[in-house]
Amino acid sequence: MNAELLGGAGPFRIMGIVNVTPDSFSDGGLYLDPAAAVEHALELERQGAAILDLGGESTRPGAEPVPAAEEARRVIGVIEELVAAGARAQISIDTSKAAVAEAAIAAGATLVNDVTAFRSDPAIASLVAASGADCCLMHMLGEPRTMQQDPRYEDVVAEVKAFLEGRIEFAVSAGIAEERILLDPGIGFGKTAAHNLELLGRLDELVALGRPVVVGTSRKSFLGRLTGRATDELLAATIATNVLAYERGASVFRVHDVGPVRDALAVTAATVRAGCQSTTRTSSTTSTKV
Repeated sequence: MNAELLGGAGPFRIMGIVNVTPDSFSDGGLYLDPAAAVEHALELERQGAAILDLGGESTRPGAEPVPAAEEARRVIGVIEELVAAGARAQISIDTSKAAVAEAAIAAGATLVNDVTAFRSDPAIASLVAASGADCCLMHMLGEPRTMQQDPRYEDVVAEVKAFLEGRIEFAVSAGIAEERILLDPGIGFGKTAAHNLELLGRLDELVALGRPVVVGTSRKSFLGRLTGRATDELLAATIATNVLAYERGASVFRVHDVGPVRDALAVTAATVRAGCQSTTRTSSTTSTKV
């Protein structure tokens, strides 16, 4: 695998989704068995995932909370097996509970992906700081059970940006090094289709915060409304949004279909580099002539 496509040194990183849940909106129940989850995660790594994001609690609209013990039971064994198998990808735990994050870190996770940005359980912040783990802070309006009930903003991009700035400050005040923080605008989390599209179109304003921006549009319902296609027919739409997000500065892409998205982003990155090099040569020639 090309080093640029696996690990943190390249122009982008793919975060492969591993839902160890019975009720996730797209693949709920497919990987609830630990062996199936491990096999799936390793396959995503083979396809080019630099990060494996394991979740034991669905955050789809309307989802009900899962007790911490049950959430941990679903994911900890999978993390241990991935470590034992020699997985090279960074292991991320998708949780908002300190107890689950602590157990996951002890098992080998080095990234905590919290959709509440440490608001649900602020103790996660000090846990991340003490462990030296990375973290992803996401914007969400309300909570999964209520987030899609008539979400409203005066300016969705400005409000999401201000929220993320505040959460960076909170995380840093808890002792987390700023370079360990990733940001996620929370596409589909308390947003209408129009809000999602505006966030994607103005993503550069969030990139300006100076931290890697994570984009998660994979198979989401607003793409189905735009295209008229079912959830399992949204690969092309997912690729389109990720390519556009890359051009606007996003660098981490959370997806179900790692291989096809990786290929699309590899071509996009190469094209963008070629264009930049051409512009540089043109500018240099013009300066020499002057």
